[in-house]
Amino acid sequence: MQIALSSIESPLGEIAFAATRDGLCALELKFTKDEIRARVCARCPDAEFREEPLGEIAAKLRAYFAGDLAAIDGIPVDLCGTDFQKEVWAALRRIPVGTTWTYAQLAREVGRPKAMRAVGAANGQNPVALVVPCHRVVRTGGNLGGYAGGLDLKAWLLRHEGARLA
Repeated sequence: MQIALSSIESPLGEIAFAATRDGLCALELKFTKDEIRARVCARCPDAEFREEPLGEIAAKLRAYFAGDLAAIDGIPVDLCGTDFQKEVWAALRRIPVGTTWTYAQLAREVGRPKAMRAVGAANGQNPVALVVPCHRVVRTGGNLGGYAGGLDLKAWLLRHEGARLA
């Protein structure tokens, strides 16, 4: 599997990302290209990497950070995961910019209202941060809960998007 690897500078520092010919397959807000490569290889051992600017994706990410918050909505993704994970990740893309859902809301959205922990686990395994906006999921009551990049980063992203924080 051919995977292109790139990065951009952002207000958060360097953001590394990777894409197949079908779409974005990895984006981490706190990882280097080497760390992205290692994570992708863990899921896809046959991955072959090449450095490539990925201009369209890079432009959309830059536009998002410049204030065009809808710019990332159309970025295609190519996600490797279980059917349940893919269902949760697809639901995450339906959370509107500037809003948050609770884990309970997300569980209802995927038709499993009692599966909040499983939904939370799938949310935490999201390989494409930001574009699949797992940062928009909070605890009941509005507390931020967890985030792989840290709660400061999650709060920054939500403020950038105009979400009200508890």
